[in-house]
Amino acid sequence: MQITDVRATLHRIPVEMPLLKEKIWTPIVFVTVETDQGFTGYGLTRAAQRFGAREFINREAAPFLRGKNPVETERIWHQLYTTFNPRAQTGMWSSAVSAIDIALWDIKGKYYKEPVWRLLGGAQNPVPAYVTFGLKQYTKEQLVEVAKSFVAQGAHRLKMVVAVDPENPGVDAERVQAVREAVGEKVELMIDANYLFSFNRALELCKLVEPYRITWFEEPVYQNDAHLLADLRRHTSIPIAAGQNEGHRFRHRELIVNRAVDIVQPNVCSVGGYTEAVKVAALAQAFNLPIANGGGWPHHNMHLQAAMANGWRVEFHVDMWKVGEAIYQNPPAPDHGWVTLAETPGLGLDPRLEALKEYEEK
Repeated sequence: MQITDVRATLHRIPVEMPLLKEKIWTPIVFVTVETDQGFTGYGLTRAAQRFGAREFINREAAPFLRGKNPVETERIWHQLYTTFNPRAQTGMWSSAVSAIDIALWDIKGKYYKEPVWRLLGGAQNPVPAYVTFGLKQYTKEQLVEVAKSFVAQGAHRLKMVVAVDPENPGVDAERVQAVREAVGEKVELMIDANYLFSFNRALELCKLVEPYRITWFEEPVYQNDAHLLADLRRHTSIPIAAGQNEGHRFRHRELIVNRAVDIVQPNVCSVGGYTEAVKVAALAQAFNLPIANGGGWPHHNMHLQAAMANGWRVEFHVDMWKVGEAIYQNPPAPDHGWVTLAETPGLGLDPRLEALKEYEEK
């Protein structure tokens, strides 16, 4: 079997969010890989440097990949790495290769008539899921209303964004307290700062919210600085999670060996696809650490979490969850804190081609 065509397209998908008047428009890079035996794979990555990612895939990666066997995923990943990224840069390269690799694994599953989660390891199915609901745009009252709504629907693991004002953690502490009091003690609650705090402000927030039983504090400090994260871990009882946007196993290795994290967060849409993500998961397992999906894109990351014995959580980030429902036909959804993956070969994600065409960005 040979690859005959690879193409990347850009799309901006509108999503309606609870209580918000304006839609959120989420950009994506969508990759299609075709073969001479009729198998087609679909991949996706986040929108960072999306025009550069599209041009790299279409102008450089596509000609390089034509004629190669798509099921030789390790060989192809290594060839892409040594040819186009010999100095292990991350960013756009990692995002672009993530989308390509995801599409290749989709083909691989269809060729071998198995779902990707089983080809990668098949450790567990169903897998635990959580909902990221708490956007910065919400007022404290809206946060409470949305949180209570998801709990009423059966969700019992929730995550909210903090660093609303990175210089005033007290604002976040009040919001966390309001949500905790609204949902009760039995609901897991996680917080995510998206890199925005200095060490001192992150530590201040930790001390303020420790009484509210936080399951993890995600990416609390600038740049995922491994030494600052390690210091923060030593000063708080809240588990620290990081890694959702890191490219390559090497950045995750830095976080792990410096004892900077309690939970490792490779995201298959950023780290380099499944081929690289399973290496991160194995590295985490060697240090007795769990992996959890951060950074959204649940319909792709659920396959990694189901594959690995240390897979722990799939993130249904509301906007990216709804993007998946807009561009795929009947993708899996969480049910009372769990998501069951299909037995469909490949990723089991059939694209809605009309929707992709409607929202294509030139």
